[in-house]
Amino acid sequence: MQATLEKHLDLLVATGDAKLLTQLGHGIEKEGLRVDSQGRLAQTDHPRALGSTLTHPQITTDYSEALLEFITPVCDTPADTLAYLADLHRYTYKHLGDEELWNASMPCDIPSEAAIRIAEYGRSNVGTMKHIYRVGLQHRYGKMMQTIAGIHYNFSLPENFWPVYQQLTQTAGTMDAFRSAGYFGLIRNFRRYSWLLLYLFGASPALSSSFMQGRPNQLEKIGDHTLFMPWATSLRMSDLGYSNKAQSALNICYNHLDSYTASLSDAIRRPHPAYEQLGVKQNGQYNQLNTNLLQIENEYYSDVRPKRVTRSGEKPIQALRERGVEYIEVRSTDIDPLKPLGIDLEQSLFMDAFLITCLICSNEPITDAECEQIAINHQLIVTRGREPGLKLACYNGGQSVAERGSDMLDQVRLTAQVMDSIKGGDSYTKAVDAQYAKLEDPDQTPSAQVLNAIRESGAGYNEWALQQSRTHRKNLCATPLSAEKERLFDKMAADSLAEQQAIEAADSQSFDEFLAHYMAS
Repeated sequence: MQATLEKHLDLLVATGDAKLLTQLGHGIEKEGLRVDSQGRLAQTDHPRALGSTLTHPQITTDYSEALLEFITPVCDTPADTLAYLADLHRYTYKHLGDEELWNASMPCDIPSEAAIRIAEYGRSNVGTMKHIYRVGLQHRYGKMMQTIAGIHYNFSLPENFWPVYQQLTQTAGTMDAFRSAGYFGLIRNFRRYSWLLLYLFGASPALSSSFMQGRPNQLEKIGDHTLFMPWATSLRMSDLGYSNKAQSALNICYNHLDSYTASLSDAIRRPHPAYEQLGVKQNGQYNQLNTNLLQIENEYYSDVRPKRVTRSGEKPIQALRERGVEYIEVRSTDIDPLKPLGIDLEQSLFMDAFLITCLICSNEPITDAECEQIAINHQLIVTRGREPGLKLACYNGGQSVAERGSDMLDQVRLTAQVMDSIKGGDSYTKAVDAQYAKLEDPDQTPSAQVLNAIRESGAGYNEWALQQSRTHRKNLCATPLSAEKERLFDKMAADSLAEQQAIEAADSQSFDEFLAHYMAS
């Protein structure tokens, strides 16, 4: 791994093209539950002042009516991305009244699934489809799992990087094919080494006891209403969070674009007995979009996705097949309750250096045996990552988290040094260096700090997370939103409402006809 990495870095420096490694595209999608002043899940409609959840490009909802999602535009630097995300928070706070934005991945206390309102997107056919898709998720996986929130980190290299890298690696083929293969190489290495991100930045070791209602578990207790695992890093990414038995049998292949789209297409077309028994409709009401293993591509839960911006009416798989991969979406990032935005600049800078390292080091195909090893290490880290003496599965036997993690950080540091040599300063290298301490002392990880903070507060998870959310709101709003940005967001909200009305007015098909056409395309 290191030999290939060093070779490619040296060649990029020698040709003067290393500057391309700092001309990255960044975007963040952050989810967050609206809660009332007591920390209970909000039962109110999505605030109309924030615009239409169907058409607003930057403020929408995910599964539930209360689950806000912020989407930044593509920015040149992590600092610009975070600044924009902060402004989205400030604007939203102005229209929340006495509600709060829950700044943690695991949800607030929810007495029952009946309290979770599925998101509404208006009466258009496309809006109805978005709602029914979520109804299908309810029937397939339950509502509670859909209240978990996270951060998606979108990342891309500049287009002029790929011809340079193709020549450097002396690879034949079209540019679209080479770029897609490069991103898939990045994805394979991400899957190999993402356990390190979960260890370094996982921030969900505890949760409200209401999340596990009716489900057997072996979690330990803090007080009456908080459950935790003593060495866990990210329960969000464990079997307690985003997991389901139906998808566990999927064999989505990340070795090539063709195999990825083929295996995902198969899952979208393959009928599933349990979903066939449920049926698409019952008493004239839709239960789901179809009875296949996946209703649509987005139903597949994965910690990283190859992505391309779709055209109107185009499905994600079609876009990938026709024009290749445009960027990747990292989906494994917890919201850190200790940080105002759930993520900070140091983490973002590290992510950039980590992802570039995954791209330009060796990236052989993943075998079935290695795939099993990856799954084992993932489960070990999310549930026991800080456990003293924990060994990770390796091809040559077990290796400690600190040993293997340090080896990986050494590689990422090489990339960071080259990036700093181009940008000036040492911000990337410092971001990497800060992570070594977490390997040496697990108590410095966010998961340990969150657990300690909950204990020291004398309150439970819900009370502590609510107070953190209030504090972050106060601190963010201490810097006022600029008049220019407020006008921009006001216009976006108004335009989105008008656009939704236009879409609804233009519908000429029944929903049954619309859905049949969409599924057949």
